[in-house]
Amino acid sequence: MKLWNVKIPIYDKDAFFELEIENGMVVSLDRHHEKISGYHVFSFSEKLEKDGEWDAKGRIVLPGLADAHMHLDKSHSLYAVGNESGTLEEAIENYSTYSPNFTDADVKARIKKTAFAALKHGTTAIRTHIDFNTKLDRAANFRGVRMVLEAKKELSELIDIQVFPMLPYFQYGEKDRTRIEEMLALGVDGIGGAPHLSEVPHETIDEIFRYAGEYDLPIDLHTDESDDPRVDTILYVAEKTIQTNYQGRVTVDHLCSLAAMEKNKAIRVIQKMKEAELMAITLPAANMYLQGRDDEGLVRRGTTRIGEIRDYGIPLAAASDNVCDPFHPFGRADLLQIAQLTGYTGHMGGREDLPELVKMITTIPKQIMGISGKGLSIGEEATFVMFDAQTLEELFAELPQTRAVFGKGRWLSRVWQEERIAVEGEYVYGERAHPLL
Repeated sequence: MKLWNVKIPIYDKDAFFELEIENGMVVSLDRHHEKISGYHVFSFSEKLEKDGEWDAKGRIVLPGLADAHMHLDKSHSLYAVGNESGTLEEAIENYSTYSPNFTDADVKARIKKTAFAALKHGTTAIRTHIDFNTKLDRAANFRGVRMVLEAKKELSELIDIQVFPMLPYFQYGEKDRTRIEEMLALGVDGIGGAPHLSEVPHETIDEIFRYAGEYDLPIDLHTDESDDPRVDTILYVAEKTIQTNYQGRVTVDHLCSLAAMEKNKAIRVIQKMKEAELMAITLPAANMYLQGRDDEGLVRRGTTRIGEIRDYGIPLAAASDNVCDPFHPFGRADLLQIAQLTGYTGHMGGREDLPELVKMITTIPKQIMGISGKGLSIGEEATFVMFDAQTLEELFAELPQTRAVFGKGRWLSRVWQEERIAVEGEYVYGERAHPLL
């Protein structure tokens, strides 16, 4: 297969590329300064074969998007679990209370619904955090992990899913340890948690690192998701990372209290993160919704110090977090939308910022997730999404829903919109989708 005249802004936002794929692998990638004519025009609405040559007419192609922080088990649970105050505390309480009422079938159906939504928007890899609350009865405790592992297997020919169960944030007894060890033996991909919520956060961090070392698993932590500038468990996470030689294997997410800190302290924290080789993820949608609930007058955005973290060369991705649940009632599993929100909160709207936003949903999260060999480089498994847009300015302004996703050696999904004019003269948009080809 050849695609002529594609724009690949992670390489060069102005050039045109000729992308050639054989047996699902990228075999050549040639750069041109002018469009090359003479080929059949690529159409999102026609059935796409894995063989052929098409003129993309300057449309943007990006490596498959990677969502490095989701909660597939909680997604689309808002119908059952509300949150009247809109606070993180109520969301945690309400979900913990209601979750035993879900069935296996319900949880798996919601997991797959969100995974398919992510795929149609261009996401080809997901890291999902899964609740593992050992205070619940056994069936409820293991349900999320079991269902997402089953879904991971069932969807393996469409999308790559990493499973990071969240270890409890309280002191463990014999029953808790038995269940944790049994869960870790199921074949999960890493260990998660939220130690800043613990009454003994340092002890909880010690437990997480001990299990990670014993099972040789990477760590990905909800960290300091708080408006309180005194909350700084990130410092102990960094120290523990260095102490255990876990540099490059620890990711810290949210970091909301970092934004609330006095700047000199915040910079000292970021420098410590850099020393420990931590990687980071910002979750702008959920944190703009959850944080600042007690603020009067000027309400804080809730997101972390995006600019300063990037300035210190710390890998920083943007991710979806929660989708339609008590933690975040909105969202559609669209990383392009998340990148746009990152642009808003991080003041990243300039011409040189837009390629960086693209990296925050493609190459950087793949680095964090340890994904290699899948993308748009020669010798890699071709994994990409084509958008119906010809410039990054157009891409971020319009968030076009017309997209086609390629991976696993074939076209995986295509979505297109048709513009129609109603009798009253208003524009009406209709969407057609074929998520599986």
